[in-house]
Amino acid sequence: MDNFIYYNPTCIFFGKGEIKQLAIAIDRKLKVLLVYGGGSIKVNRVYDQVMNALKAHQVLEFSGIEPNPEYETCMKVVEYIHVNNVDFVLAVGGGSVIDAVKFIVAAAKFKGDPWDILAKNADITEVLPFGSVLTLPATGSEMNNNSVISRRAFNKKLFFSHDKVYPVFSILDPETTYTLPSRQVANGIVDAFVHVMEQYLTYPQNAPLQDRFAEGILQTLIEEGQKVLINPHNYDVRANIMWAAALALNTLIEKGVKTDWATHMIGHELTAIYGLDHAQTLAIILPNVMKYKREKKADKLVQYAERVWGVDKALSSEQKINLGIEKTRAFFEKMGNPTTISAYSLSKGKFDAIIENLRQNGRFQLGEHQDITLEDSRKILEMSFE
Repeated sequence: MDNFIYYNPTCIFFGKGEIKQLAIAIDRKLKVLLVYGGGSIKVNRVYDQVMNALKAHQVLEFSGIEPNPEYETCMKVVEYIHVNNVDFVLAVGGGSVIDAVKFIVAAAKFKGDPWDILAKNADITEVLPFGSVLTLPATGSEMNNNSVISRRAFNKKLFFSHDKVYPVFSILDPETTYTLPSRQVANGIVDAFVHVMEQYLTYPQNAPLQDRFAEGILQTLIEEGQKVLINPHNYDVRANIMWAAALALNTLIEKGVKTDWATHMIGHELTAIYGLDHAQTLAIILPNVMKYKREKKADKLVQYAERVWGVDKALSSEQKINLGIEKTRAFFEKMGNPTTISAYSLSKGKFDAIIENLRQNGRFQLGEHQDITLEDSRKILEMSFE
């Protein structure tokens, strides 16, 4: 293993009824800004639980965070924070809301143009404290230091990562996910699955514990993911998915190993150009990254097929790799996520724009070996079409 530093300061309150912990998790002297999305938290009564827990606090609200959070919307929240002298921000929603708040709390204290945080990886020296109440398990943003923000005016979808934007706490109550549409549930499972694959499916690095952790998360997502669409009100299934999604990207399984992330980098541009859901792009691209890089990833592909999918060890390596890729594709399709671009009635006509975005964003060398060039990315797009 490589040397590493492990740091994760986020306190997790997990389980039914844990939203009540807000009453003690946030100091009553602090002015709190509640940030959320389109209002689903009022339909599923999460909003009522939050406000009841914070009845002794001074609470302001800002709604309207988009599924792929917009830079311009985030900056409106920053202005609102400055005008109202907000002390603490509470994100209530899925990964998009939490990602938005990470950028917001950094931008609110940033000296200079906040766009530089995303476009130039500018350093962050101070942030407003924030916490989260998770309602959609998918991104792991509730327990990591990553954020992805879109700026549609520029056709950009960029990410940043900084240790100062770990949530102070996150509340994970599986019951808050009962009313999610099946599409969002499936997207969340696919998203979490690919997060694990980006950290796991590289090459042997003598890190058996990280491998076993990753394989356990993958198996859990496969098993529970197929159950939840049949029985969406099974608490244990929801709990297992929620915890698996958090562990998929809480930085633990990446420690000491090289990671990939090519699928995400290409996928971000499919969202920016085509407007597809994030998880939809991952389901399209991952099987073709696996196929395109099968020689470099051969050892881990074989291990993945055997350990995660239970493929017969007596088969040849080529057969195991083929089955591993096929079973991955079939799982995504079963979860309701098509694995081709053409399935969304889209054309190849915007491939040039996707490659140009990759070029502008400096994505010349992707993958764990930094050997996926722009030409390779185009070939992966071609393979992903149908």
